[in-house]
Amino acid sequence: MFGAMTTPRRSILAALALAIVMLARSPAASQNRQRTLVALLAHADDETAVGPALARYAREGVQVHLIIVTDGSGGSGTQTYLQRPDSGPAGDALAKARADEARCAATTLGAGEPILLGFPDGKLGDYLGDRSLMTRLTDRIAKEIDRLHPDVVVTWGPDGGTGHPDHRIVGNIATQLLRFGAPGMPERLFYMYLPVEMMRLANPQRGEPPLLFPRAKYFTVTVPFTPTDLDAAVKAMACHRTQFSAETMQRFLSARDRIWSGAVALVPESPALSGNDLFRK
Repeated sequence: MFGAMTTPRRSILAALALAIVMLARSPAASQNRQRTLVALLAHADDETAVGPALARYAREGVQVHLIIVTDGSGGSGTQTYLQRPDSGPAGDALAKARADEARCAATTLGAGEPILLGFPDGKLGDYLGDRSLMTRLTDRIAKEIDRLHPDVVVTWGPDGGTGHPDHRIVGNIATQLLRFGAPGMPERLFYMYLPVEMMRLANPQRGEPPLLFPRAKYFTVTVPFTPTDLDAAVKAMACHRTQFSAETMQRFLSARDRIWSGAVALVPESPALSGNDLFRK
């Protein structure tokens, strides 16, 4: 009906298609693409370590996602650096409560619906109990990273921030995926830490765990935030009622400005990364 396409017309259409492709690949187009940040966490309250930074980026229009690896069912008792309430839900009931707390915190920070992977809390390194666990865990995280294709990933460092084995394993898997070149895994990988002052306030009798906090020279990235971002982070922390008692929250509230001092400090996986923005050198 329309007849055969002439050679000049084909040439014009081909040139137009090429121009569209080049425009999509241009720096301006890349800058206009919505940026994505993934916080890869072991437990539902782990985002507390970088809460003000997550709130800042969400406020600036970045897509922020929380991947929470465990079900949180082991987050009870007082044998850790946290002084948890003596009574409360346990087992499956605790897992459900912590999932709800994760949703509360994500909404408060401006992040998307948390991605709950549901692996057993406190048992990520149980090789003798489940020899396929590490393979399945790595594969599951890799698939989420490939799906989300983030520009930045923030997770625990090799020391786990507090020394928790689940923290160490989740952070090590992120490093593994980066070094392997897993699809969707960005070069911009950063390790987070709870400020030492926060750990001291969490358990004044025990203080911070020994031999964990890196020397200052490794914290080459500091992300500033506003009072509004800090407000959101503190409110998100308060969502985790099973983990932070009213007494603990009161100690944090009275010291909130001193704890972070206006910026979140992180250790980059690559020493080449530094500055005050996770998305730029």
